[in-house]
Amino acid sequence: MNPYPLKFRPIYKELIWGGHKLRNILGKDFPADKKIGESWELADLPNDKSVVANGEFAGQTISELLQKYPQELTDKKYIPPFGLLIKFIDAADVLSVQVHPDKEAVKRLKTGSPKTECWYIIEAENGACIYKGLKSGTTKEQFEQSIKNGRCAELLNKVPVKAGQCHFLPAGTVHAIGAGILLAEVQTPSDTTFRVFDWNRLQNGKPRQLHIAEAIESINFNQKITDLPITTSGRLVDTEFFKIDKITAQGGTSNKIAEGITKVIIIISGSGRLISKDSQAVDFAKGQTILLPAAFKGETKFDNYTEYLLATL
Repeated sequence: MNPYPLKFRPIYKELIWGGHKLRNILGKDFPADKKIGESWELADLPNDKSVVANGEFAGQTISELLQKYPQELTDKKYIPPFGLLIKFIDAADVLSVQVHPDKEAVKRLKTGSPKTECWYIIEAENGACIYKGLKSGTTKEQFEQSIKNGRCAELLNKVPVKAGQCHFLPAGTVHAIGAGILLAEVQTPSDTTFRVFDWNRLQNGKPRQLHIAEAIESINFNQKITDLPITTSGRLVDTEFFKIDKITAQGGTSNKIAEGITKVIIIISGSGRLISKDSQAVDFAKGQTILLPAAFKGETKFDNYTEYLLATL
């Protein structure tokens, strides 16, 4: 295998709360009349597997490549699925109040898979906020009663957001993305979501399904807001599952890329190219996500001021 930077075809999710920023701001290619809430940039789930869009391996899935070339692509023994799920999210309207389980909750519930995530805010309209964790002292009984009363959001920490912030949300954190936010999400490979409350809205004339019992079983009621840091530079997130660094570079500069570690870069702004040791180049631009195999060695050249997230396992 000749390792090279891998781009993937986005997997678009049309959702009730989606909008048009993924198309208008990040240049995603979907019909203008579609409200797309999520663009899955890199995924290895049973029903959603990213397909390579460039080069020799175009048309093959991430799973197929990892099975054929585990040593070249990853620095760790490959046990499917691939350890990261990368998304861009456009919340034109508020998302449901929800929670993702941790390992212990999955064992108790005997369903789903654990999910820890973080959100990097790309753009936020004036007054935009997220809901992150429960207010201090909130008990299980109080929260259950608030759900019955349709007022559970009153017990959540409402946090104003602005571009450049990264918010860490470990499994067990009850949360919601507010309206008017464009963000990049890095998470473990899971799509297990338990909805608590959906703001009494309807989809096709009916309320969306809730999963209250599972959510209550998954929420960490001992969590404090101090357990959920906000970072803006350098090492943004450092967990047992993944690490994320924020990198900036000036136009006309370059960075060497050492082999040995699988890397995923998420371009927030700017453009440039990734050049391998045999001088092959892969261009990148705002809104793109690229997987650098562990065996890849080369350099990054920047056309202009560029900001990107570097995710590693």
